[in-house]
Amino acid sequence: MSKRFTAVAGALLTAVALDTAAAAQAPRIGNGRLTTQGAGTPFVQSFRSLVGAQADVAWIGYMVPVVDGDRRMCCGDGGGTHISGSVVMVDGHNCCSACRLEPSASQTATAARPQSAAPIQLEAPSQMAVLFRVADKQVERVRVFSSDCELDAGGRPVVWLENVRPGDSIALLESLIPKEPERKDRVTDGAISAIALHRDAGADAALDRLVAPGQPASIRKKVTFWLGHARGAHGMAVLRQILDNDASKDVRKGAVFGISQSEQPASYDVLIQAARSNSDPDIRGEAIFWLGQKAGAKASAAITESIDKDPETEVKKRAVFALSQLPKGEGVPLLIKVARTNDNAAVRKQAMFWLGQSKDPRAIDFFAEILK
Repeated sequence: MSKRFTAVAGALLTAVALDTAAAAQAPRIGNGRLTTQGAGTPFVQSFRSLVGAQADVAWIGYMVPVVDGDRRMCCGDGGGTHISGSVVMVDGHNCCSACRLEPSASQTATAARPQSAAPIQLEAPSQMAVLFRVADKQVERVRVFSSDCELDAGGRPVVWLENVRPGDSIALLESLIPKEPERKDRVTDGAISAIALHRDAGADAALDRLVAPGQPASIRKKVTFWLGHARGAHGMAVLRQILDNDASKDVRKGAVFGISQSEQPASYDVLIQAARSNSDPDIRGEAIFWLGQKAGAKASAAITESIDKDPETEVKKRAVFALSQLPKGEGVPLLIKVARTNDNAAVRKQAMFWLGQSKDPRAIDFFAEILK
């Protein structure tokens, strides 16, 4: 065996060992009583037994690999762009001194550990922490954080599980999603988002099951967002199937939104096709709206085509609004053209309205010309 082969093999083994250690390592948790233990097997049953053993409110957590991309998730509790409302993407390296797990955690406790103690992460973390809030011997909330986030446990005990396999984590999260969730269900929302963010093919299979006909429409619609936002080419393929064939209009609308969130190159063309030719005017209008949000030359061309050719006035009006959403005033000349030349009075009126809202000097000049 050559020395070069031995060195390469040793480096690979070291990388695997480091990745395994990172997966087991707890994040920096302050203001809480942290204990660690093995994951247990079978994992789902072991986890449920651990939940039942908690005498008071507690948190249980573990680390798993996160999907590729800039997936920094810190310090959000309501709001942000995620459906779950508990996860927020952050562009900076560390968003704050510590992320509070408990709403009642004091600001003093949150600031107890200085941020300077945290190493600066030059690359996006490859791991994420999945945390479960346990109360009355049941899981009542699921949250996800980047591995580099500093967490404030609000004085609660935290049980950290080591060496949890991604497939076991996905199975647990899927098992927590009720068949008929409540309207605002933090377990359901958090579990779906956590599944979608796993760097594991099992996440695709789980989301496919959750978005399948027969599941509650509320769950299916949440899943469509995450298919677009986190699941790449597989997610796009599933969303296209839903858009073309699903019986539920709400779920098809969700698929349009999910497609708009995808970074796949085909997302533009799929939205344009839906805006042009979908048989449902509501879906055409939805596609036009999200084209306006995505913007770009392709989008503006598809939107103006809808204004000119779509047979439904309501779809035309949504297209006019989409023009008003194009960035950097790109839609203003197009709105002026619609206001000048469109043969539908309601559409011209809509264009005039959004020109007035733009406060753009070109719109003011147009109004001055009309008034003269």
